[in-house]
Amino acid sequence: MKVQEVVSHQKAFFKTQQTKNIKFRKMYLEKLRDIVVKNEDLLYEAIHQDFGKSKFDTFTTELSFVLNDINYYLKNLNTLSKPRSVRTNLSNQIGKSSIHPEPLGCVLVIGAWNYPYQLSLSPMIAALAAGNCCILKPSEIAEHTMKIMAKLINENFPPEYLYVYEGGVEETTELLQLKFDKIFFTGSTKVGKIVYKAAAENLTPVVLELGGKSPAIVTKDADLEVAAKRIVWGKFLNAGQTCVAPDYLLVEESIHEQFLEMVRKYITEFQYGPDSEQYTRIINQRNFQRLLKLIDPEKLYFGGNFDEGKLYIEPTLLKNINWEDDVMQEEIFGPILPVIRFKNFNLVLNSILELEKPLAAYLFTRNSEEKEAFTSKLSFGGGCINDVIMHLGNERLPFGGVGTSGIGNYHGTYGFEAFSHQKSILEKATWGEPSIKYPPYSEKKLNWIRKFL
Repeated sequence: MKVQEVVSHQKAFFKTQQTKNIKFRKMYLEKLRDIVVKNEDLLYEAIHQDFGKSKFDTFTTELSFVLNDINYYLKNLNTLSKPRSVRTNLSNQIGKSSIHPEPLGCVLVIGAWNYPYQLSLSPMIAALAAGNCCILKPSEIAEHTMKIMAKLINENFPPEYLYVYEGGVEETTELLQLKFDKIFFTGSTKVGKIVYKAAAENLTPVVLELGGKSPAIVTKDADLEVAAKRIVWGKFLNAGQTCVAPDYLLVEESIHEQFLEMVRKYITEFQYGPDSEQYTRIINQRNFQRLLKLIDPEKLYFGGNFDEGKLYIEPTLLKNINWEDDVMQEEIFGPILPVIRFKNFNLVLNSILELEKPLAAYLFTRNSEEKEAFTSKLSFGGGCINDVIMHLGNERLPFGGVGTSGIGNYHGTYGFEAFSHQKSILEKATWGEPSIKYPPYSEKKLNWIRKFL
């Protein structure tokens, strides 16, 4: 079926009002949950073929998010969809005001390859929960996961409601020429600009989940053991191919050498070898070669080994890095961790402020003044104090970027709102209205209006 026909059928189906029915939405969310649970082994096999991801990592970082999202909306959909009464101001008395969430229509979700299930299915689930029809375009880079999602969804859902469209750049370009009611894109800032420009041609609103260089700051007041352990886990999860992974470290000079040794210790302890089940491979040859070019042998502190046949790059630490080095000019998106030392905490915050706003930022300290400065001074999508990445696991927190790291957010309530329009309704009584707003006007009426307004 041609995608233009699918979009046309989805728009027609949306007009039947069926997707606005809460029972309808819950029925298909339950169906999706059952499909995921029933086909877990197929989902594990596909992602392992794409980049060697283990069952443990796939469940904890992918399928658990998907299942939790479904369960969240099944539990909260009645409340989220219910009109909310708000206070009516004096000039609109006698009346009552309310806000009615309504679905947008036919939406497009473009997923990313690095967490192909979570970053495709989670926004799609939010779109369906909000009452929309949806076309999902997974990333073709993770080919096997794209194919299994297309098979499971297209064989079990009516295409006029939900459809997975396979393909690469050509197919995505074709999709972007069509008019949707919203586009949700997860990926690079470079491609995000292309999506944004295409959406502007149709005045289509967008959510862009992009990336950036996310810093992790470690001060002398941190619990260094905890910081090292959590940073190593978060940085090398998925072989560093995580949009909110710590991109680079800023370590206070007085603890610099001690902390580097702790990081090295945990890398060794976690056993990220070329045959390790808890360490994925680089997604493809192009990214593999790009990452190797970022490793400066003269600044190598630990790691740097690789196996091209296995697309394996050992967790790598670079020290004596400065802001002008090549590794600091782009998001790394791989298992390379550059370390910059600093003397003054406030000055290093100022250095971060000179850069584009990152998707995430992290601080390790027990100093309350440093926590306050970090939270109030820096602008970033979201982050943690004394941890990394884990803010994503709380559905009550919005997830999204700011500036070049993204537009809009989702997760939980925020995902529902991302795919909804908040429709305002004022209902007025047909009695008791003063004549003050109607002509003829007078100075006396104006004085009364000044008091009211």
